[in-house]
Amino acid sequence: MYTSKIQSRRRFLKQTAFGLLSFASMPSWLPVAKGMEGMHGMPELPPRKASANFKPDVEFELLCQEVEIPVLAGQKTWVQKYSAKLLAGPENTIADIPNSFLGPVIRLQKGQKVRIHLRNLLSEDTITHWHGLHVPAEVDGHPVYAIGKGQTFVYEFEIVNRACMAIYHPHPHEATARQVYYGLAGGMIINDEEETALELPSGEYELPVVIQDKLFDTKNQLIYFPNMHENMFGFYGNRILVNGQPELQVDVATRAYRLRFLNGSTARIYKLAWDDGTPITVLGVDGGLLSEPENKPYVMLAPGERVDVWMDFSGRAIGSELVMRSLPFSGVLPRMGMGMMSGSHYGLPMGSDYALFTARISKKVSDSPKLPATLSKYKPYTADDVNNPGKPVPITITEGHMQMLLNGRTYAYNDIQDRERIPVNTIQLMEISHEHAGGHGMGGMGMGGRMGMGGMMSMAHPIHLHGQQYQVISRSVDSSRQSDYSTVNQGFINSGLKDTVLVMPGETVRIVKPFHDFKGLFMFHCHNLEHEDMGMMREFLVV
Repeated sequence: MYTSKIQSRRRFLKQTAFGLLSFASMPSWLPVAKGMEGMHGMPELPPRKASANFKPDVEFELLCQEVEIPVLAGQKTWVQKYSAKLLAGPENTIADIPNSFLGPVIRLQKGQKVRIHLRNLLSEDTITHWHGLHVPAEVDGHPVYAIGKGQTFVYEFEIVNRACMAIYHPHPHEATARQVYYGLAGGMIINDEEETALELPSGEYELPVVIQDKLFDTKNQLIYFPNMHENMFGFYGNRILVNGQPELQVDVATRAYRLRFLNGSTARIYKLAWDDGTPITVLGVDGGLLSEPENKPYVMLAPGERVDVWMDFSGRAIGSELVMRSLPFSGVLPRMGMGMMSGSHYGLPMGSDYALFTARISKKVSDSPKLPATLSKYKPYTADDVNNPGKPVPITITEGHMQMLLNGRTYAYNDIQDRERIPVNTIQLMEISHEHAGGHGMGGMGMGGRMGMGGMMSMAHPIHLHGQQYQVISRSVDSSRQSDYSTVNQGFINSGLKDTVLVMPGETVRIVKPFHDFKGLFMFHCHNLEHEDMGMMREFLVV
């Protein structure tokens, strides 16, 4: 059993990653040296440098480093943290989240040309992915571009996205979950003229809400050392942090706010709902604003997903409180999985009922913006737009003993199957589904004991596709799963552009995804990050 041990900064700096010291004496996020774990034949490339002919409107350094920071009362916690230094561009480009180990909120404008110097001050390899941005393959954060300690990788791209909230987080092969868990994550808000004209709540009235679950030892140190079952089902903590703080209370005025939610957990899924039954008014999702606001009794939020929420506290009494909770739901984990975990250290079982944060009414004001009836005039993709009608590109999920696969295979660099070759400047119909027993010649208990849909290993997977956002056009679920599905299905928002979609056991999700502008390798994977690090990841080769 792993026991965390705390060390002084001096001793920490003397340690190396080459196994000369006992692993038990190190913080659990210290790496094994590159080459000792193997990179599955992935080539080592020199770090990308700045281009002389690229003229940035915004330029900043983004540092990855290991620091101590107060999180809980008492002893400080070792974390991995992003920090940024603006070199050129608007002063509001970078804003730290107060009292948080999370990376700063980076605010950019559609049309800006951006140069980012990623400096790795960690004791291990890393690379950063711009989750939700439409950028060339060489600056998308593919694991092949991971850099070592002391190296710098230069990103250069133009912001072509419409207004949205994106994420930046690490994407090194087999270490994404650990680095995200220990703190390397941040939000990126893209603005455009259409959204600005709406005059939605901004400044102090636009609040990031990054939700994560963590597990701490008795000395306030993060524990992340997943065993076999925790890799299979996900690593779940016993404390909820919002914006890096436990039991967060936000003081609000009697007016409308804009809440920018991000699920920054490695595996936990949330069912967001206000404790007094107030509907959640949804403005947008991963890829930006909806055409018009939608009211939901609750919203499901899987790892990597975002939701943009309008909340009006007008008319509430000073001193009153409103609590955002995660409500009960079922069906996202296999029954055998939940049984295995029932006797472990988890204080918050998946699908249970618990508080996330509290909004306390502390100030009365008389002015407040009104909720717009129309938000965006974007044109949703439909099945009529695709270049492959009647022949969707399949993405199949296979689950089994110590295996979580996509398209029947584990990840290997440049291992492109025919179904994973996509012509550039096309719009593709795609179908994400769990493998049926006996389907595709890989079901049942063959191929290493894998089980198809309906098997006891079936669980929910948030599937993330790099590159441009897509439109969900249909969801259907096997009749045997309807009871569990009914506890979550009102919380799906299918009308906006997505880059991460939660696929429930027995569910088939059809999407329409564009592959415009850029050729190259683009990842798709499960955003249960333990699954990603197990190899539940593939590549599209756009040609």
